[in-house]
Amino acid sequence: PFDGLFTQGMVCHETYRDGDGQFLSPDEVEMGVDGAVEKADASRPVQIGAVEKMSKSKKNVVDPDDIVARYGADTARWFMLSDSPPERDVQWTQDGIEGAWRFVQRVWRLVNEFGDSAPDAAKADDAATGAGADGKAVYRATQRAIRDVTQDLEALAFNRAVARLYELTNILSGFKPANAAEQAILHQGLACLVQLFSPMMPHLAESCHKLLGGAGLVAAAAWPEADETVLVEETVTLQVQINGKKRAEISVPKDADKDMIEQLALAEPQVEKFIDGQNIRKVIIVPGRIVNLVV
Repeated sequence: PFDGLFTQGMVCHETYRDGDGQFLSPDEVEMGVDGAVEKADASRPVQIGAVEKMSKSKKNVVDPDDIVARYGADTARWFMLSDSPPERDVQWTQDGIEGAWRFVQRVWRLVNEFGDSAPDAAKADDAATGAGADGKAVYRATQRAIRDVTQDLEALAFNRAVARLYELTNILSGFKPANAAEQAILHQGLACLVQLFSPMMPHLAESCHKLLGGAGLVAAAAWPEADETVLVEETVTLQVQINGKKRAEISVPKDADKDMIEQLALAEPQVEKFIDGQNIRKVIIVPGRIVNLVV
């Protein structure tokens, strides 16, 4: 079984010493008025040492029971997984755990605010046809998150999955549905968000799943599948080079021919600036990659 063992790297923390050179634990120090670290019971300066793996001898340990009691187990897991790839060490910081806790609270508020807002009728994939541009963009972002987070979890790239879930949360938080179709899209987005973070924050996920009207346990629900039809890119971004040096980027239709690509490249303001009336001797187009103008 040890051949398949996969664990997080060392959990590290700053070390602290008092004026006598004795190690201090994190709960024995505090931030002074002037921003300097001081000994909590004596207001004496404390020397901050190297960031090292947690050990009792150096007292740079954080009691997991205290963390769970104050922030919850889900917050602790979320911070651990978001900080760095599993094969690398994690630096434990107070700012990091508090940032993870704020995200947990944000998700809880978001689900409470919009959790019961979906209409009884259409599913979001059907409702997307009746949505405006913003609604369709949110639907597409949800499908992209399903695809990318699934791939990240399968690759054990938890920190990448967490980053994508932050992005999806930002998109859902800023979306204001304009009609019933967009209400359905938002509701589906929230439900997918909950399912996608459920392996990392199972307690929060079950509570949110219930608020969203989900049946049974989210842990037993089928994993969402992305609607690949909306993820097909209709445009492609090309680099525009002048004499081999990148000067701009342009977005062109995926089926654009060489004449259209050349026209769009020449109409780009940055390109006009660098050409500055010079004659173009040759245009080299590598489909899907670059446009190189030789002057």
